[in-house]
Amino acid sequence: MQIHESDQKKDSNLLQLVTFHIGEEEFGVEILKVQEIIRMMGITRVPKAPDFVEGVINLRGKVIPIIDLRTRFGMAAQEHDKHTRIIVIEINGVIIGFVVDSVSEVLRIPADTVEPPPPIISGIESEYIRGVGKLADRLLILLDLDSLLSKGEQGMLSGI
Repeated sequence: MQIHESDQKKDSNLLQLVTFHIGEEEFGVEILKVQEIIRMMGITRVPKAPDFVEGVINLRGKVIPIIDLRTRFGMAAQEHDKHTRIIVIEINGVIIGFVVDSVSEVLRIPADTVEPPPPIISGIESEYIRGVGKLADRLLILLDLDSLLSKGEQGMLSGI
């Protein structure tokens, strides 16, 4: 099969995202930042950690801090269930797990369907949001992983 230059150009304008839910909202993060998605497992609490840090897990011999995105976004806590997942992501060299209510799918959307974020979306500060993807039947909030944690928070988490 031949790949035409125009096809390559079209493909480079697509964003590949892992999509997930927190409450009623659907979010997306760049697939290249995602190392893996795992089922919920036992989390060990860490004394005096910030409230959004749920604790740490041992993932194949590596201790990884776990952040509850519901707490980080100021949303009400929810019991973990069979749909709850941990998305393992690398942010500036720090491996972190994010607890989400459920993972939806891997999605490819045209970059030109993404608009800048409005000032506030469902109470989530726009500093965490890279944009909003307009899909045929829904909106997808694209998270800016690099701003989700301050440099100080990243440093603190790398020391856990």
